[in-house]
Amino acid sequence: MKLKFCGLTRIEDIEAANETRPDYIGFVFADSRRHVSDLDAARLKEHLDPEIKAVGVFVNDEPEHIAALVRDEVIDLIQLHGDENEHYIKKLRRLTNAPIIYAVRVETHRDIEEADRLPVDYLLLDTYVKHAYGGSGKTFDWSLIGETSHPYFLAGGLNEENITRAAQTGAYALDLSSGIETDDTKDTDKMRRVAALVKGAHQ
Repeated sequence: MKLKFCGLTRIEDIEAANETRPDYIGFVFADSRRHVSDLDAARLKEHLDPEIKAVGVFVNDEPEHIAALVRDEVIDLIQLHGDENEHYIKKLRRLTNAPIIYAVRVETHRDIEEADRLPVDYLLLDTYVKHAYGGSGKTFDWSLIGETSHPYFLAGGLNEENITRAAQTGAYALDLSSGIETDDTKDTDKMRRVAALVKGAHQ
């Protein structure tokens, strides 16, 4: 079971990640309260333990911009969280070899089935909220997941209370953002407890 802490914005967040050892951290380049600039992400990445992979989160961004961030070693994986289609993904594939995570806002199992046909490496299953691309802090009905041909990250409202149950869903990785925050700021103690729970669920 892999673990991702998303929406890191400060050097303190990076230090907490280096201590708590998630497999992935996320930098949000899309419009969000957790947005980081290219320059800030590059500075933060310099302090990140090289064994922890950095994921760039994008919503309908220019493929050339994304590829440049991979080339400059600011990010290791790409997470698409907008309306990117197969044509877009194929263009991105021509520009970079970085693994691609495709976010699905799950309303029905059909949403997952359609995304499962895309030429990506992972899916990320998140909660459908009208007019929002993610970050809602709400869970969805995990019984909708069913079989997928791609390994998937499970996101949407994960926290200390439900993380152990989430670990039983068959997800490749669990992805937390608001669930490791207090007053909209990353909370090192919550990160520690979540990391321990995920590790404990797979002893």
